[in-house]
Parts: sequence; structure tokens; C-alpha cells
Amino acid sequence: MLRENQTTVTELLLLGFPAIHNFKILLFFVFLLIYICTLAGNVLIIVLVSTSHQLRTPMYFFLSILSLSDILLTTAIVPNMLYVIMAEGGVISLVDCITQYFLFAVSAAAECFLLTVMSYDRYLAICKPLRYSAIMDFKLCCQMVFWSWFLGFMVALNMVILVCSFQLCKPNVIDHFFCDIAPLLEHLCSNRFIVDTVLSFLGIPCVILPFIFIIVTYVCITLTILRISSTMGRQKAFSTCSSHLAVVCTYYGTLIAKYVVPSKRQSLTVMKITSLLYTFATPLFNPIIYTLRNKEIQAALWKCISIRVQTYFE
Repeated sequence: MLRENQTTVTELLLLGFPAIHNFKILLFFVFLLIYICTLAGNVLIIVLVSTSHQLRTPMYFFLSILSLSDILLTTAIVPNMLYVIMAEGGVISLVDCITQYFLFAVSAAAECFLLTVMSYDRYLAICKPLRYSAIMDFKLCCQMVFWSWFLGFMVALNMVILVCSFQLCKPNVIDHFFCDIAPLLEHLCSNRFIVDTVLSFLGIPCVILPFIFIIVTYVCITLTILRISSTMGRQKAFSTCSSHLAVVCTYYGTLIAKYVVPSKRQSLTVMKITSLLYTFATPLFNPIIYTLRNKEIQAALWKCISIRVQTYFE
């Protein structure tokens, strides 16, 4: 039973999408299909990178880790969201709610750092090609991945500790489909100024600085590509980073729309739409972008399929 009349909150009611409850079955199957496609696409990339010798390069190693981050991000949210849709609302304990947000925040923050690492990899490959192999060895790749996840973990942990240090009160009803930071902050009993200030401060090393770094690296990459004399050389150089650039634009576009714009200025509908884009669009588009625009991944995929078919008929 929900404890709406008590000062503190120990459980929350997620409303999901009450405005379109008549289409809950259709909505359930649409989101389930997108989730399955997201898992299949990202698992496919991880399998191809792990099994194909031609994809054992730093760029594809980072891509497989990015796919792992996308799987964690969607899995932390979608299964419970599907339950909330079918039940037209679902009760979640405060501990489970904080855990869900923590897993989401870890993967989201780690993805910011991973995209930054990938932009540095593309910078070295295009601007410093002669030194690329010497600098970007397997040890450095593992270290960069470790620090990306470690920093993402620390950012998410600090955000969760900050939220948990304040009591939640008011009606324990969240008009959202998962435990995001904005609706949680609406239930703080005390003044939000300190929390908002600290969260904005945490956003500098997690979002602002990586985004600036990515912009600087791509300015350098663009200038280097423009100095290439042959048209074929420019096209080849641009094709090596175009997929990553498309992913960066998709990811940071939804990220800025969701978190940079103050939540008080957003309606509940806009907040849910941007959350859906962040939760579904980016993890789904990442494997699609890299699969459709990358000939090496396509070649590895067809080779894997041909081997399976040949083995089956033998």
C-alpha cells in the first residue's frame, strides 16, 4: 500500500503513459520490438568484434565496449518500463528506484567518456597516422576503457549519494516511466538549490569537457582531411570517422535536450519524449549507423553468415 500521507517516502508509483492507456498493448509490443532489436544489434557488434580478426583494432574494440554500455543502459530501464505500461502504473521501492537510476547513470556517464576516447582514437588515426600504432596499443585501450567506466561509476555514485542524503517527501507519485533524476528531485523535502548546483558541477567533467574535447578533435580532423590532396584520400579519411560523428551528434543531441534544458521549463510530455529518445533512439541507432556505414563490419557479418551457412549444409 502506498504511503502518501507520511512525510518520508519509501516507495514510489511510476505512472508510465497514463494519457495513452488505450494503446498500452500496441505500445508494449512496439517498445518490446525496439528493445529486442537494440539488444540484437549491439550483441551482434560485440560478437563480430570478438570473433573477426579484421575487426581487432582499437576503433572496433571501443565500439564493442560502447555496445556493452548501450545494453546496460536499456536493460536498466526497459524491462520494468514494459511492466509499468501493461499494469498502467507500477509500485517500485525507493531502493530499487535508486538502483535503477544508478545503473542508468553509470552507463550514460561511461558512454560520454567512451565517445571521447573514440574521438581521440580517430584523431590519432587521421592526424598522427605514422605514430598511431605505437601510441594506441592494447594496453592503452584497456586503460582508457577502465577509466571511462571508473569515472562513470564515480559520477553516478556521487549523484546517488547526493540524492540519498536528502529526504524524499510529497506525494510519492512519479509521472514518468523510470526513475530519472528530474522527477526524483521534485520529491525532495528541502531546498533544491544545493542539489542542482552540485549536479551542474558534476555535469562539467562528465558532459561539457568531453563534448568540448570531441569538438576540438574533429576540428583538427577536418583541417587534416582538407589538406589531403586526392579526393579519394579525403573520402577514405572522412569515412573512418563519419559513423562516430553521427553517433556523437545523436547522443549529445538527446543528452542536451534532456539535461541541459532545465526540467522546470519542460512539460511532462516533452520530458518523456526526450527520455524515450535517450533510452531507445541512441542505443538502437548506434549499431545501425555502424552497420550501414561501415564496410568492414558488413564484410565481417557476411563472412560470419557464409561460414555458418556452409557449416550447416556440411
